[in-house]
Amino acid sequence: MNINFNHKPVLYHEALTALNINPSKTYWDGTLGGGGHSEGIVKLLSQGKLIANDLDNDALEVAKERLLLYKDKIEFIKGDYKNLAETAIKFGKPSGILIDMGVSSYQIDNPERGFCYSRCGDLDMRMSRDSDLSAYEVINSYSERELGDIFFKFGEERYSRRIAQKICELRKKSPIKTTFELSDICKQAYPARHNEGHPAKRVFQSVRIEVNSELTGLYEAVLKLARTLEVGGRLAIITFHSLEDRIVKNAFRELEASCVCPKEFPICNCGKKSEVKILSKKPITATKEELRDNKRAESAKMRVAEKI
Repeated sequence: MNINFNHKPVLYHEALTALNINPSKTYWDGTLGGGGHSEGIVKLLSQGKLIANDLDNDALEVAKERLLLYKDKIEFIKGDYKNLAETAIKFGKPSGILIDMGVSSYQIDNPERGFCYSRCGDLDMRMSRDSDLSAYEVINSYSERELGDIFFKFGEERYSRRIAQKICELRKKSPIKTTFELSDICKQAYPARHNEGHPAKRVFQSVRIEVNSELTGLYEAVLKLARTLEVGGRLAIITFHSLEDRIVKNAFRELEASCVCPKEFPICNCGKKSEVKILSKKPITATKEELRDNKRAESAKMRVAEKI
């Protein structure tokens, strides 16, 4: 398949260490992407098996070619990692699960996918091209209030209302079709002097999250995935913005808690037992060496929990 899917896996060594690979066990990579993490995992397996999952057909096709030498050890699945606990359990309880919630370099750098504000392409941003909702529909059909809410909630954009107003004003003349058009609108809406990075960065992030429902069901998915592990198995999740990280952190805390009764209760009535041990009290971040080679690792945070 002639696609340049050159992708540097973030926190590569840290992720493999966190999973504590047993060569004869089963592992799940819920977000296959360019296949970098999967390749690292499968190289450590002897009698074990890797379940490699992704929503993106391009990712699956390229990864199949990249990992051809290990095809007997890998089962590829197309789907949302949030459903992995249901779709992959037929292969047995995993000893480790890795979720990397970042957008792959291929998706960002390919103008046709519409993820990047610095490359001109159609407004798309769909992780899976089978999805009906694209960035074009969000930008051209959502109300001014809905857009402002999305920019503020998912992007923590200070000028969310101003940008939403400008979008709705300009789309009356003609639909906003390209990434450059949307990027230019963000620049127009920003004050002349600012030092907060590219004006479109937070808007593109928030639209991508909306298009792919990235936060919807994330909390519940973390609980399910952790509970799917065999005892001693590990769940490692890499996030790239504060909203994702907060959800993962809180889900891990619920799983680790041994009692969720109100504080005023004199004794425990809930009967809840701790399900995991959190191995990363603080999130694991990229080393200085990795940051020099891969700027996209700057915002990466990994949290790890072990089933008990």
